[in-house]
Amino acid sequence: MTEPRGIVVVGASAGGVEALRTFVGGLPADLPGAVCVVLHVPRTGTSALPQILSRSGPLPAVHGTDGAALEAGCVYVAPPNQHLLIRDGRMRLSHGPVENGHRPAADPLFRSAARWWGAAALGVVLSGNRDDGAYGLSEIVRQGGSGFVQDPGEALYPSMPNHAVAQVPTARTLPAGRMGATLAELLAELPGPAPREVVELAEIDVEDAMAAMEDVTADEVGGIPAGFGCPSCHGALFELPAAPGRFRCRVGHAWSAPGLLDELGGSLEGALWMALRSLEEKAALSRRMASAAKLRGYGSTALRYGEAADEAETAGKTIRHLIERLAALENDVPEDALP
Repeated sequence: MTEPRGIVVVGASAGGVEALRTFVGGLPADLPGAVCVVLHVPRTGTSALPQILSRSGPLPAVHGTDGAALEAGCVYVAPPNQHLLIRDGRMRLSHGPVENGHRPAADPLFRSAARWWGAAALGVVLSGNRDDGAYGLSEIVRQGGSGFVQDPGEALYPSMPNHAVAQVPTARTLPAGRMGATLAELLAELPGPAPREVVELAEIDVEDAMAAMEDVTADEVGGIPAGFGCPSCHGALFELPAAPGRFRCRVGHAWSAPGLLDELGGSLEGALWMALRSLEEKAALSRRMASAAKLRGYGSTALRYGEAADEAETAGKTIRHLIERLAALENDVPEDALP
C-alpha cells in the first residue's frame, strides 16, 4: 500500500455523475494522493458509482470502508445513506445527522479533510443544486489547502459551483476534465507521507463529532438561538458563531441559509397542499350532506351545507393560487443572487 501525499475530496449532486466521469478521466494513473467522493444519492438501494468511475478513468474506485486506511491512487466513494469522514488517515463511515437534507454530504467530508490534512487537503466542488460543499471548501482553504470549482458555465447544474465561488473567491475555476493535472502537480509538491499537526478548532471538532454520531450537541459551540425550526426534526435551530448564516439543531442537523430557505419553501408548499386537500374534502362532504338534507325536505339545512361547500371551494381556489404563486417566486430567484 502506498501512503498518500495528500487527499483530494470531491462533492457533487445533480449532474454530478457526468462531471465525476469527466473529472476522474483527467486524473493520472500515478496520482500520489487519495481521492474521496461524495455524490448526493437516494438513501435506499445501492450505488453503481464505483463501477462507473472505474470505467471512466485510470484509477480504481470502490465504496469507502469504515476504518480502512487511505491509499494513493485510489478513489473512495461514500456509500448511500452514510457520511464519509476522514480521521487520522483512515476513513470513517457514519449515519450522522443530515446536512442540508443530505447524507452523504460534501461538507462533513471537506471539514474532516481540513481538520486532519490541513495544507495537504485539496477540495473540489462539481455540478449540483443548492450549496453543499461551499462551507467545507472554505474550511479547507482556511487551513492552507487548495480549492477547485467546476466552471459554472460547464456544469449541468451550476448552483453548487456558484455558491462555492461566492464563498471561496480564491478557488480555481476549471473545466472538470482539466483539474487532474493541476491536482497531481500540487500533490507532487507536498513533502510526502508524514505525521501532520492536527488542526484543533472547537467549532470544527464539535461539527465533526456530531457528524460521527458522538454524544455532543450544537449548544456546545455556543450557538445563538435562531428562532427557526429544523425541517428534519422540528427542533430549535442555533446559528453557529464561527459561521454566520449556518445553522444546527441540538441533535446536529445542519443547514445553510440558502438550504434552509429552500427546505422551508418545500415545507410551506406541503402545508398548502394539505390545506387544499382538507378544503376539497370539506366541500365534497358538505355537498353530499346538502343533497341528503334536500331529499329529506330540510331545505334550510341543505342551504347551509351548500353555503359551506361554496366557501370551502372558494378558499380552495385561493390556496391553488398561492401554490402557483409560490412556484413562480421560487423560479424568479436569480442564480447570481447568492448570500
